[in-house]
Amino acid sequence: MSSPEKGREAVSPTEVARFLRQRTEFGETRLPLGSGAPREVLAVLGRFREAPVTIPVTPAPMATAPPGGDPEKGSATAIPTGQGLVLPGVLEEVAQVCAGCRRCGLAETRTTTVFADGNPDARVMVVGEAPGANEDTTGVPFVGAAGKLLDLLLLSVGLSRRDSVYICNVIKCRPPENRNPQAAEIEACAPYLRRQIELVKPEVILAVGTFSGQLLSGRSETLGRLRGQVFRYEGIPLVVTYHPAALLRNSGWTRPTWEDLQLLRRVMDGEERTT
Repeated sequence: MSSPEKGREAVSPTEVARFLRQRTEFGETRLPLGSGAPREVLAVLGRFREAPVTIPVTPAPMATAPPGGDPEKGSATAIPTGQGLVLPGVLEEVAQVCAGCRRCGLAETRTTTVFADGNPDARVMVVGEAPGANEDTTGVPFVGAAGKLLDLLLLSVGLSRRDSVYICNVIKCRPPENRNPQAAEIEACAPYLRRQIELVKPEVILAVGTFSGQLLSGRSETLGRLRGQVFRYEGIPLVVTYHPAALLRNSGWTRPTWEDLQLLRRVMDGEERTT
């Protein structure tokens, strides 16, 4: 019996990226997948480490959001209270306050704060962990190799930071040498993340990485135990998955991440029951 792959040309990461980009340019928001397509996409993602894909992204302008509701709305025990900081009810103004923030020692070592990117009217909010060197230079989250991979992963389920995704991190300043965020730094930065969630009001949150997953779910379990299920943060469905940077180090996590993105899509489409 001949192999179904026999005679089929290899699909390069660049070709997949071009195909996805062209679909979005023509207004296509979903990626129809045949029975064999997930394996092909997984193979492409698995090769991403050796052949990074450059996907041009045009960030949407940071639109202002109307002042809203109770300033305590959205707080949860999973996110520290961050006492002593009262933030405005407009995203642009919150970003301005963040730009001058000196609530922890990271203010002494950062180049710039990294507040957010994407569409403030997004259906999905992606919450990462902390900025890296590229983000610290540009002030935009997820712009390095991990960011390009994140864009490709999102496009594979019909999402983009230009149209339907808002991206931020738990920590708005780069920790020196990309070390893990410290508890005091998370505490100091918590009001910004809480306010972003309140004002964006996403339909679903995708937490990428251990720190964001544990923080938003309120659980101290490993990421491997957190992923693959749907939590709720202040009534908002929450899906946890691996950080794109982790996929660049360990391709074995590619399939679980693909499955988590399918779970995210089912939640958005109302096909997955949440508790």
